[in-house]
Amino acid sequence: MPSKILVCDDERHIVRLIQVNLEKQGYQIVTAYDGKEGLEKIKAEKPDLVVLDVMMPYMDGFEVLKNLRREPSTESLPVIMLTAKAQDKDVFEGYHYGADMYLTKPFNPMELISFVKRILGGGSNDGGPKKYDI
Repeated sequence: MPSKILVCDDERHIVRLIQVNLEKQGYQIVTAYDGKEGLEKIKAEKPDLVVLDVMMPYMDGFEVLKNLRREPSTESLPVIMLTAKAQDKDVFEGYHYGADMYLTKPFNPMELISFVKRILGGGSNDGGPKKYDI
């Protein structure tokens, strides 16, 4: 069964770009377009990983991340922040609240795919984790 990834971003074209690229890699994608919907879908869909924007209506990505880290059922759910907030203080805040990776927009979809594979352990021919050079 493919890994399930929730993509949460209020920019529909970004969600679609991510969805198409990750589906080509064999992942199952669930989408949300604001922080509140994202939290609801995380509870309902139980994804293996979340790709999360920061600047969204109703609840920003940092609030979503804080909520996830407070709940025992989602405290270890991997989260990749994907956002235009690229200042050092924003990156620090993302990691402080528990982001596993922080990627800034504009982004290369292949870089996002490599982050996803690092976290979910995919990408090698033998089914095990693939090693990446940084």
